[in-house]
Amino acid sequence: MGNSKSSGNSIEKKAGFDVPYSRETRSLCPVCFSTVDARVFEEDGRIFIEKECEEHGHFRDVYWSDAPLFKKHLMYAVEGDPIDNPNTRSRGDCPRDCGLCDGHQTHTMLANIDLTNRCNLHCPICFANADAAGYVYEPTLEQVRQMLLMLREQRPNPVWAVQFSGGEPTVYPQIFEAIELAKRLGMAYVIVATNGVKIAEDVGFARQLKRSGLTVAYLQFDGLTPEPYVQARGFDALPVKLQAVRNLREADIPTTLVPTVVKGVNDDQLGAIIDYGFRNLDIVKAVNFQPVSFTGRIDGEELERMRITVSDVMRLVEEQTGGRILRGDWMPIPAFAPLESMMEKISRERRSKASTHPHCGAGLYLFEKDGEYVPMNRFIDLDAAREMILEELGSKRRVMGDLRLKTSLVYKIAKTMDQKEAPGYFNYGELLREALQNGLSKIPPVLKRKGLFVGCMHFMDPYNYDLERVQRCLIHYAVPDGRIIPFCTMNNIHRADVEKKFGIPIKEWQSKHKVEISQPI
Repeated sequence: MGNSKSSGNSIEKKAGFDVPYSRETRSLCPVCFSTVDARVFEEDGRIFIEKECEEHGHFRDVYWSDAPLFKKHLMYAVEGDPIDNPNTRSRGDCPRDCGLCDGHQTHTMLANIDLTNRCNLHCPICFANADAAGYVYEPTLEQVRQMLLMLREQRPNPVWAVQFSGGEPTVYPQIFEAIELAKRLGMAYVIVATNGVKIAEDVGFARQLKRSGLTVAYLQFDGLTPEPYVQARGFDALPVKLQAVRNLREADIPTTLVPTVVKGVNDDQLGAIIDYGFRNLDIVKAVNFQPVSFTGRIDGEELERMRITVSDVMRLVEEQTGGRILRGDWMPIPAFAPLESMMEKISRERRSKASTHPHCGAGLYLFEKDGEYVPMNRFIDLDAAREMILEELGSKRRVMGDLRLKTSLVYKIAKTMDQKEAPGYFNYGELLREALQNGLSKIPPVLKRKGLFVGCMHFMDPYNYDLERVQRCLIHYAVPDGRIIPFCTMNNIHRADVEKKFGIPIKEWQSKHKVEISQPI
């Protein structure tokens, strides 16, 4: 089992588990969307957020359902890493000063560009579609180019990963050209977030995506039975999803499965989805759970009954995998920021770091051993490895040459692996050398070949909205007016205005193109 338990205990002591958690923040009124004072606090083993709007009253929501785990993840928080060239200046009106403004604390690690808000499905749980907006938003290829250039000009490091989203980006008439353009402008990772309908219909379409330079397909995938799709998508889409995976395999496009987790709909299938991903490891490289976000007025009791948090996903995965994956196996995103800081020390160049908020999401890597999967931290003490890097970062001694320092670190950190527990093929030295060379911008080969990443990212809604999280967001939207907007701010505050400003009314669009908005042009 490695040494992860001992290092976890030391983290728990540091986290102050005997002290009830409480802090002040700012949030949104879910009715009028005004910015209001809020408090995040611990009660009965859970973390809540509560706030008061002078006009619409008191609101309370579950923030995390596991207070000890919440406080453990808090210990991985790192200092902010703002960009050098913000697009706007803060006027003290967060989250309406976007962006990115000079008050934002994290660079863009993944940029979203909505190619369209049209879609070939009508999902009841969707937050980004033309029917809801009343406008068709579909930037021109030149506008896409300008947004990509803006991202590549971000400093200290250009953005290297972009996700084309929507709506359904595969109905965008120049989807292939957009992918080619992103690659030509230097994007190392070009991702398409898709429902898979067009890919399932035509393997040739999938092959053309690959030829255009697509790196990853981010496939909406809600379960392995018909019921979740009927409730969440309006029809039994399971055959479509399975065919999409087959066609993505045929086209050799690495795939991430993206389940939107809804209580009472598919929260009983998380373990099965991980098993499916592991059985299809040749093409499925990640599973990324996204707890559902809520819109509209919801009764407080109903909200608490329906809310699923990151820690709920961890608990459900532990239960549904029979303990093969434990809650303690997950690590928050900023746990890996010291690696980038170490690279900065070695190269003497500024590096972008994963300085996002520790409660935005978490993840782990699974590897095959004896026909089953095993989390990486069962055979590597990741906390001990992280502490070694932090110790080196805090050292006052003169920095050695690049090769000597990397060799020294690889030798020391390699001792944190339990060779008897590790899969025979696992080359820790290779992993460390690649990680110290490329950081988070390039997946080490051993992870790409043999690892299944399992993640959970909870995007906020007006009920659990927390400005402290927003200001650390690293998943952003680029929009045509030259701004970059944090994900949760875009969907709660800015989306309607952006789509109205750059869109055209649905009837006008239909009159021009002579097709329904769900159809390709």
